[in-house]
Amino acid sequence: MSGASGALYAPDPVPAPVVAPGEFVFAATHLDHGHVYGMCEGLAGAGGTLRWVHDPDPAKVEAMRRRFPDVRVARSEAEILDDPEVRLVAAAAVTSERCALGLRVMEAGKDYFTDKAPLTTLDQLAAARKATARTGRKYAVYYSERIHVEAAVLAEQLVERGAIGRVLQVIGLGPHRLGTGRPDWFFDKERYGGILCDIGSHNFDQMLHYAGARDAEVSHSAIANYHHPRHPGLDDFGEAGIVMDNGATGYCRVDWFTPDGLSTWGDGRTIILGTDGYVELRKYVDVATGEGGGHVFLVDGDGEHHLRANGQVGFPYFGRLILDCLERTETAMTQEHAFKAAELSVVAQARARELTPQR
Repeated sequence: MSGASGALYAPDPVPAPVVAPGEFVFAATHLDHGHVYGMCEGLAGAGGTLRWVHDPDPAKVEAMRRRFPDVRVARSEAEILDDPEVRLVAAAAVTSERCALGLRVMEAGKDYFTDKAPLTTLDQLAAARKATARTGRKYAVYYSERIHVEAAVLAEQLVERGAIGRVLQVIGLGPHRLGTGRPDWFFDKERYGGILCDIGSHNFDQMLHYAGARDAEVSHSAIANYHHPRHPGLDDFGEAGIVMDNGATGYCRVDWFTPDGLSTWGDGRTIILGTDGYVELRKYVDVATGEGGGHVFLVDGDGEHHLRANGQVGFPYFGRLILDCLERTETAMTQEHAFKAAELSVVAQARARELTPQR
């Protein structure tokens, strides 16, 4: 940390585990996206115990077993759902299948923790809302670019302390590297939901959260396949703007154009403008400095501040989620917020102007 001192800028203490081993048992299934490993590691770091793993692909199961050597391999999804000690099921199914899985999990009396995007259609959203109301179970969402990034967590703490005043606008930039080896479903829009539904959901979560908004309207959205004609179902570019119920605005741009020369998978950034200052997050890389990610730049009435977040902040979401499941509270993320971010993602995708050039 340079140019900053005092309680206003210092992070809260790194959270400790909230339960002892065996007090919160969870399972993992449908390991179609690598985020599921981070989801499980986050829960384990907060004290959770991963008992079961299930997936038809032995390689995915083995990858989980390398991280959790004591985990049991379930023969079926039903074996997980039938275990009365399993309180929560974590999963990263194919995006279009995440809602149906969640309905099965909740009907079995367990809380559900899914990778983002949590669903792909408004019909699925309506079904999920009805199921949470009927069962009283949670449909939690891993919006990882906020809850599992220390710079983003520190930004939340700064905003909550009033470091930049009232938030007026949130801008999120989410470039990703396409790379190689993506599964077939990744290029099928019906299955992954489109770019604004998929990686755009991170940004709708952040815009609502940092602005302290409960609702919003999509004011503009656009999508395109600019440079990947071999994969006509892929959106390689998307953007959207929203107006929130407290008057704040938001904008996001997401794409699959990270150059090969970048040292990480994407230069994710967030800019939060307030009445008394602004924050910029360089989450994963500070370009050309060799200093990696985890940077929080804060400008306020006292000057310019550079705060380093990695290794200093931790991830309080996971402990809060565990306690929410045990105590039936909503401290990690409200159910309505999780669904509202998903709703905005689906609406922005459905209403997006198509910018793909004629070929």
